[in-house]
Amino acid sequence: MEILCIYNFIQNMTSTIKLLSILTLITILHSCNKAKEETVPLPNWSAAQNYYLEQINTSIAYLDSLKAEGIHGQKSKHYFTLARAAFKKAEPYASYLNPEVGHRANGPALPLYKEDNGKILNPVGFQKIEESVYDKETSADEFNAEVYVTTGMLHVLKKGIAKRELNAQRFFIATHQQLFRIVSLGISGFDTPVSHLGINESKISLEALHTVYKYTIQPIIKAKDANLDAQFQDHITKAITYIENNTDFNTFDRFTFTRNFMNPITRNWVEIRKTSNIWEPITTMPFNFDAPTFFEDNTFNLNYFTPTTNRNPTEKQIVLGKKLFLDPKLSANGNMACVTCHIPSKGYADGMALNLDNQGKPLQRNTPTLINAAFQKSFFWDGRANSLLDQISMVFKNNKEFNTNVHEFSDAILKDSTYNKLFEDAYGSIPKSNKTVIKAISSYISTLNGLNSKFDQNIRGEKNTYTEEEKQGYNLFMGKALCATCHFMPLTNGTVPPFFTETEREVIGVPETNKNQKLDNDLGFYWRFKEDIHLGMFKTPTIRNIALTAPYMHNGVFNTLEEVMEFYNQGGGGGLGFDLAHQTLPFDNLDLSEQEVTSIIAFMKTLTDNNIESTYN
Repeated sequence: MEILCIYNFIQNMTSTIKLLSILTLITILHSCNKAKEETVPLPNWSAAQNYYLEQINTSIAYLDSLKAEGIHGQKSKHYFTLARAAFKKAEPYASYLNPEVGHRANGPALPLYKEDNGKILNPVGFQKIEESVYDKETSADEFNAEVYVTTGMLHVLKKGIAKRELNAQRFFIATHQQLFRIVSLGISGFDTPVSHLGINESKISLEALHTVYKYTIQPIIKAKDANLDAQFQDHITKAITYIENNTDFNTFDRFTFTRNFMNPITRNWVEIRKTSNIWEPITTMPFNFDAPTFFEDNTFNLNYFTPTTNRNPTEKQIVLGKKLFLDPKLSANGNMACVTCHIPSKGYADGMALNLDNQGKPLQRNTPTLINAAFQKSFFWDGRANSLLDQISMVFKNNKEFNTNVHEFSDAILKDSTYNKLFEDAYGSIPKSNKTVIKAISSYISTLNGLNSKFDQNIRGEKNTYTEEEKQGYNLFMGKALCATCHFMPLTNGTVPPFFTETEREVIGVPETNKNQKLDNDLGFYWRFKEDIHLGMFKTPTIRNIALTAPYMHNGVFNTLEEVMEFYNQGGGGGLGFDLAHQTLPFDNLDLSEQEVTSIIAFMKTLTDNNIESTYN
């Protein structure tokens, strides 16, 4: 009736007025429709924040119950499990806000050396409580102290959650970190090396994500792309169901879970962030937030790992760096170049137990690969360099290697006339010191990144060429063999996810020879602080391209992967009978069968990057 009245009214107006009125009505209708389209619900950040706060309070309450129950109580494991479960729900936001305390609360049960004051802190946190509750080798007083300190850390995390308001940036980063924890730490046993609760806790983490998603982003996604919302919820439900039907730690199929259940979730999550359009990723984090899975060749943000003085190198700087990498004139006597020890066809290692110095004598340690070397927070086996620039500088200054002054520039290099133009094009002038040379070489090495092996292509679902043996090897590597609790996926080095602020060092008791009869006398990281806990401590290297980089260990003692696996299977140096008070391996021995060892080796061989010589030469 109202429309008819409007129509009759318009018919009685002059043609000019009619036209203006019609245009006005069209404009009003268009504006209303546009406003309707742009009206999107706002995230309920406070509800999600309260959820995190409630869970940290619950975890604290269960720790109080655990302390009252005591280490020998019938319900001690029960309360421990509940305390951990609640913590996992709060962990994304709690640990995002305070990474140091969050990692300490849920980190390895190892002594912590404080470099600022030289104090050694006793192991604390959930993993230490886990050892006490399950092994019952801790005194009641020590147990009470462990629970007391851990509870105190949770109170610190609680204050952070209560005081700092959740917002889009914090939510998306925290969620990304937690998804990474599931894929790399939760299903590998890193979080719970004794109880193996990590599989079920991965389900708990997904359930928590589902809950906070409904509080925050879901209304936006439903309004903009209902199909994406339904797809994401379906993928989470399927992942949770898969875990519920496969709870055994040793038999859990991590390959299938990651490829078929977690990858769809992370792909959805990238699309959800983009569709919500409420936060643009920042470039100061270790991740590329647009990478659809954690196994892409661009998963990581290289700039995060690179010193600020050498980020975003130009193509001309990289080309110059490659030429310098190959040039023996960089060394004082002209007989050693970077490529002398880092040979592309050998995975940028050299195939020798110990290469030779500039006088033809054996160097102290085995040459590690340079592929993915940029993704570390410490360099050299003993961790004495903090950046790739520092590492290269030390090679220049080492009297057994290049033996040249970093602050001077050798005119011998310019005898190759092409360098003049290369330096001019790359840096605008001929350098006055080797610092520019070092920056160029670092820029080149930073391009030697490989995350596109047979394993990567299969875990991403691009190919289906993985054998059952290789699949079993990955599952063992991530599970029963506990390899991934030190060689973190996907980089397989010791740079600790999800913050990537440190590269771990371990004491594993490497022998002097492959006869496994005597402990090697190299003190490793002990040089730095002269503390006993650092005796024989070395950086955890990557095992990517390991089929190309034999021999193995810091002294090149093992010639084959079979020898390496036998060493670990026996329990490292401790299992061989060496006196190692501070060995850091999370096991006494692995008890792997011959077939299981063969499967793990088959998996490791799939970590060789495709076309490695043509890619890096």
